[in-house]
Order: sequence, then structure tokens, then C-alpha cells
Amino acid sequence: MPDPAFFPRPRAVALEEIAAWCGGRLVDPAQAYVTVSGVAPLDAAGDGDLAFLDNQKYLGQLAATHATACLVHPRFVGRVPRDVAAIETAEPYRAFATVLARLYPAAYRLEGAYGGHAGHISEGAHIHASARLEPGVTVEPGAVIGARAEIGTGTTIGAGTVIGHDCRIGRNCYIGPNATLIHSLIGNRVTIHGGARLGQDGFGFAMGPRGHQKVPQIGRVVVQDDVEIGANTTIDRGATRDTIIGEGTKIDNLVQIAHNVVIGRHCVIVSQVGISGSTTLEDFVVVAGQAGLVGHVRVGAGAQIGAQAGVTGDVPPRARIGGTPARPMTQWAREIASLKRLAERRPGRTPTGAAEGQEQEG
Repeated sequence: MPDPAFFPRPRAVALEEIAAWCGGRLVDPAQAYVTVSGVAPLDAAGDGDLAFLDNQKYLGQLAATHATACLVHPRFVGRVPRDVAAIETAEPYRAFATVLARLYPAAYRLEGAYGGHAGHISEGAHIHASARLEPGVTVEPGAVIGARAEIGTGTTIGAGTVIGHDCRIGRNCYIGPNATLIHSLIGNRVTIHGGARLGQDGFGFAMGPRGHQKVPQIGRVVVQDDVEIGANTTIDRGATRDTIIGEGTKIDNLVQIAHNVVIGRHCVIVSQVGISGSTTLEDFVVVAGQAGLVGHVRVGAGAQIGAQAGVTGDVPPRARIGGTPARPMTQWAREIASLKRLAERRPGRTPTGAAEGQEQEG
């Protein structure tokens, strides 16, 4: 449940206002002035709470919920208990996110870890005299901002974070505690969570029998507007070109993105993915957890890569692939099913039907 020490319980809001916020339809107009003052999952919700249902797997929890109101898809409206107000919406989860942002704006804005007021620059921060910070920048204790760095208004630099010389960070960004940004250009409304590392050397060596000679990496990391980068994710700067993260892309925790990688707009990259150097992801690509991509491949727009997939070649647009080496999802599923059937054959029988250890007659 939301802890009032971190996220104070909001004011009571009438259901007609909740429906207007998210573009939903209150099924019973007589409940327009019923209020909610918090949110909770179906199985924990009580009086005054708003819940949502977006997956039929939880219909049992819906039947037993004590929530005051529930955001629900039209096909499940009839399954909502009679004492629970139903707000019909085609996208319950998105509607829930919209309402959460209105009820708990502090959670949406990602305020700093230190708890100081917005626009405050801590005396414990170390800011080079040549750095330029617009009015309204928040800098928490222990942060270091290098020479000639520029930071836009409304941006928060978390405690212990390092912003390298000549970096540019746009407006209304959030850089979490203990992150490191060097050789990086960051757009507007970018969120970079704690412990992320951007702009360090790419892994480049000229290998040979006389040893492995380091190749200087002289590119940058360029992060476009509205990107979110998870905690402890690492993004290497380019070798002779830039590593680029496209507008609106969302990257989970513990992702490794190598030098010269280009990621398009509105991609989703889930935790523990590794993307090798000079690989390109076009717009709206989804890469599920622990997938690995070799270098110098192109993934077409709208493609989906399954969890733990090993991508060793180019992927066509809108393809759905899985397995190692990765292949079309339907083919991979058939192969897995075939292996399962083979493994479930009766023990002690050979493929020809003879008992193990029994010689067949010639």
C-alpha cells in the first residue's frame, strides 16, 4: 500500500472526475459523486480505493475485491461486483497510469533522493565555475558537475552523480543518485535512474598475436527527448560515430548497450539485454529480458525479440523471433513441442520400437 511518508494519500476525488481524467465511462451515472482517495491492487483494495483489471487471469480477484471502483475493459464490465463502481475503458492499464499520475504527482515527477525543494543547489555539490545551469535546476549533495557542462531548467541532478565536462542535459530531466554521464548529450524530459553509466569507453581493441591494442573511442552518447534509462544500465560512447538512443525509448535496469549502437524511436528494451557494437534497432522494436544481439545486425521496425533469444543476423520488420539462435517464433515453438514429444516417449524403446539392449534380427 502507498506509504504516506513517501507518497501522501491524495484528496478524495469523485468518480466522474476520475472518468474524465482517463477518458473512461462511468457505467452507473448515479455513482458520479462517489469518491476515491487512493489506489490498490484488486486483492488488497478496500473502501475508498480504485483498482483496475486488464488481464482475465485476475477475474477471481475481481469477484472478491472490496474496492470502491474499478477501471475495466468493456468485455469484463458484467463481471464487476454489484457494490463496486465500474469505469469502462478500452485500455484499463493506461487509464490507471493516467489516474496515478494525477493522484500521486510526486511519484510521476521523480523527485530527488535528498528531499530538498526544487531549484535548490546544495552547498555540498561541486560545480565547476564554467558550468552553466539555467534557473530552476536542482543539484543534490555530493554531485559533481564538470567544466562547461550545461543543464536546463527543471532538471534534477541526484546526490553523488557525476556530470562530465562539456556534457549537455536538457530541461525537466531527472538524473538519479550515483549516475555517471560523460561524453553525453541528453535531450528534454529524460529520466536516468540511479547508478546508470553513460559515455564510458566502448569495448574496442585491435586484436592480434602481439596483444590487443586499445582503439580510442572518440564518439558520444546522444539521448533524445522523453527517453527513460533504468538503474545500473550502461551505454558506451561510440568509436568514430555516436551511440544514439531514439526519442521515447524505454530501457529497463541492467541493460548493456555497446558502442555505435543506434536505437530508434519508442523501442522497449527489458532488463539484462545485451546489444553488441554497431547494431541498429529501428523504431518500435521490443527486446525481452536477457536477449543478446551480436554486433553489426539490423532489427527492422516493429520487430519483437523473445526472452533469452540469441540474435545472430538481421531481423525483418515486424518479425517475432525467439530461441538461440533466434528464428521465427512459430518455428521455434514447433521445435520445442517436437523435443517435448520426443522426451516423453516411453523409456526403454528405440525409435524403431525395439527394446533397449535387445539386438534386432538381421
